[in-house]
Amino acid sequence: MEKKHIITITGDHASGQGTLSNNLNKELGYEIYRNGQYVRSLAAQKGVSIAEFQEYIDKHPELDRQIENSAKNYAANHDNLIIDAKLGFYAVPNSFKVYLKVDIDVAAKRALLDEKRKETENYTSVEDAKKQILYRFNEENKRWLDTYGVDRCDMNNYDIVIDTTNLSPEQVKNIVLEGYYKWLEE
Repeated sequence: MEKKHIITITGDHASGQGTLSNNLNKELGYEIYRNGQYVRSLAAQKGVSIAEFQEYIDKHPELDRQIENSAKNYAANHDNLIIDAKLGFYAVPNSFKVYLKVDIDVAAKRALLDEKRKETENYTSVEDAKKQILYRFNEENKRWLDTYGVDRCDMNNYDIVIDTTNLSPEQVKNIVLEGYYKWLEE
């Protein structure tokens, strides 16, 4: 399988996927495709939170396929691309696959303070954010295992796994770039 100049980024919620995508865009000049924005816009159109939309998707697997296929379809006709998508590694197997991990308590704090999430993720406290993040993570994993037979928690799916809990965004970007350049040379 021929490698493409595509980096797929997935990971734990609030692990820094969006920040990494932005930083790689600045460094490499690659276009960003974000499945999360697509999902948030669908939730906003329905006037529901991400957690409520999760329940809706659970009952409508065709919508899940539409969401996940959007990244695959986009990558088929593009190169020099960063895909910020939970199943991007699966949708684009000839990409450089990145997984970002983060401690759940840190993730909950990040999510609670993230202004961009306020429209569709209404957390009342760190504990509430933690509860909703874990619920969403578990529901997504169950649905994707049932629908696609894919376990995103299997770290063997990725070319590089980084715990962002105690790293700066710049450190994360540099680790990814080092791994990506090595991967391209192999």
